[in-house]
Amino acid sequence: MDWPKIDSRYLKEAFKEPINFWGMAGFLVGAVFFQDVTPLLLGLGSEALYLTIVPAAPFYRRLVERRTKERARKLREAQREAVIKGFDPREREAVEYLRWMKNQIYSNYKKFTTSKDVPGNLQTLDQRWEDFVDLLDVYRRRKHHLRSTNRQAVQNQLKQAEHSVQTSTDDRQKRIQQANAEILRRRVAAFNDLERSVRMVEGQLQSIENFFGLVNDQVVTLPTPERVSSLHFEELSDSIAMTRQMLEETADTFGMLDNQNRELDLLLSHGSSSK
Repeated sequence: MDWPKIDSRYLKEAFKEPINFWGMAGFLVGAVFFQDVTPLLLGLGSEALYLTIVPAAPFYRRLVERRTKERARKLREAQREAVIKGFDPREREAVEYLRWMKNQIYSNYKKFTTSKDVPGNLQTLDQRWEDFVDLLDVYRRRKHHLRSTNRQAVQNQLKQAEHSVQTSTDDRQKRIQQANAEILRRRVAAFNDLERSVRMVEGQLQSIENFFGLVNDQVVTLPTPERVSSLHFEELSDSIAMTRQMLEETADTFGMLDNQNRELDLLLSHGSSSK
């Protein structure tokens, strides 16, 4: 006989089920009450059968998957709300206004179409609001990083290093300055990448805000399911996906800048000690 394969994850979930706990407790109470081990042996047998059948059952696995997704969703919501609390007042105002507009759109749609349910494409505004929060968090962190760094000073250092390379008569010092200049060029290039990403994310945030406004206008003025369905929900989703891809491609820029700073410090300290 082929026994169904048991996944340890589902086995643990089945073991922690309240029905399993109270069932075993009932057998234990029976054994104590009757002063007989028979109920306890029956309980152990039932437990073995339960842990063999239930964790492998398709319906139970679907239940566990739903629970896992729900826990992950609640965790993401809690993390996102924690991120929002860290925003400055103006940023929180933008987030809360967009949240209010989203709920207002749902309310207006039901009101003007006399529909009990919000269509699926309109419900994607939930995800677009989450995208707005996530992108705003990336935007503010990258913008703060740019503001905290004196780019002009880096460019001035690059000019000085390039000048030193051209005028230096000491080969060892010249090699040090050449390496210094290369690091500074990479820093300037990294700044350029960050600036481009900040501008792109800023445009994407404005696009999301404007799209919410457009949907709200359409729902209020042209309250028919067909009109709402004609809005380009997919285009906004594709645009956000493209922006996220760009952010992933430039995610290493922060680490690159830190590494370049360390390389520059080591290089300059080595140059000073060799004089």
